[in-house]
Amino acid sequence: MEKIFDNTQIAFSLKSDTELDRAYFLFKMIDSEPLVRIGTAVTNFALKAHLPVEGLIRASVFDHFCGGVSEDDCMPVMEKMFTKGVCSVLDYSVEGKEDEIEFDAAMKKTLKIIEFAKEKKAIPFAVFKPTGFGRFDLYKKIGKKKPLTFEEHAEWNRVVARYEAVCQFAHEKEVALLIDGEESWMQDAADDLVAQMMKKYNKEKAIVFNTLQMYRWDRLDYLKKLHEQAKAEGFYIGMKLVRGAYMEKENKRAEEKGYPSPICESKQATDENYDAAVAYMVENIDKMAIFAGTHNELSSYKLMELMAQKGLATNDNRIWFGQLYGMSDNISYNLAANGYNVAKYLPFGPVRDVMPYLIRRAEENTSVAGQTSRELMLIKKERERRKIES
Repeated sequence: MEKIFDNTQIAFSLKSDTELDRAYFLFKMIDSEPLVRIGTAVTNFALKAHLPVEGLIRASVFDHFCGGVSEDDCMPVMEKMFTKGVCSVLDYSVEGKEDEIEFDAAMKKTLKIIEFAKEKKAIPFAVFKPTGFGRFDLYKKIGKKKPLTFEEHAEWNRVVARYEAVCQFAHEKEVALLIDGEESWMQDAADDLVAQMMKKYNKEKAIVFNTLQMYRWDRLDYLKKLHEQAKAEGFYIGMKLVRGAYMEKENKRAEEKGYPSPICESKQATDENYDAAVAYMVENIDKMAIFAGTHNELSSYKLMELMAQKGLATNDNRIWFGQLYGMSDNISYNLAANGYNVAKYLPFGPVRDVMPYLIRRAEENTSVAGQTSRELMLIKKERERRKIES
């Protein structure tokens, strides 16, 4: 397989010299764990104290990792990326809201994005988080099969109704819908509910997609079991495959509560688990659709090879590659330049409300070995290339 991810001219073709310098500065900061910790503490304090720091945040970390404060604000970014064949997944990244008004607002936002996606070729997917539609502890209780109070039954029915509303609307509009994965101790209830939605709305093709976090050693078995159910009941499986976003939290909770960690024992085991799930889905692509959410170059090459071996077109609509906005442009733009389906997750929302997402992003980058240094090396290479050519 030809190595395409080192082409920095294609990777950074949309970035001005100033934007490239900003990216270098940000990743240099993220590369230092103490700086991330200090920056997080200072930012949280400034926001809680209502200090006027939103402009500074917007001009630096926010504009690098987010599309804007609203859907309309994201339009110039989306249109610019689409000129290079890279699509967008508009991700309303407001986290930690726990009341019914906020859940209804998140549902309405998702419906609006589905409507938006129907009109725009640049937006092939809509997305939402399970905890955007219902309370974390309620998912947890249902997953553990604990009896619910009368009020909790009514509350869960409202969660189901929100899923129904968006899945039905996505089905009507023929817009694929990604449902994100979260912590393992609430995920069982979400999995069951998403499987119900697949059974109902994925009769002709994959519209509803669940998410498998492959740093969990049990997820490939879950996929195979779901496949058996899909064959028996006649529906398609849509799945976003990622490595995972809550590793430290998962390991810590398992240790505190004295149960085996759901996380693979090593980075290598996680990589193997991820690649095995991709291979299983490609092998069964006649009844599946994949959104391969990865910043791993080797995994991307492996998927490209599997597609070639199976004789699938690079733009086969059942297979999408996905990365986060502001990261791994060398993967996204080079894949798109070679004819593959690519979509960037484009977070948006009010600066203050999106900060928990941005802080998690910075912490994840710090903990993923090699990710940040690879970004820095590629940016440096492109800056040097531009100096030679100017």
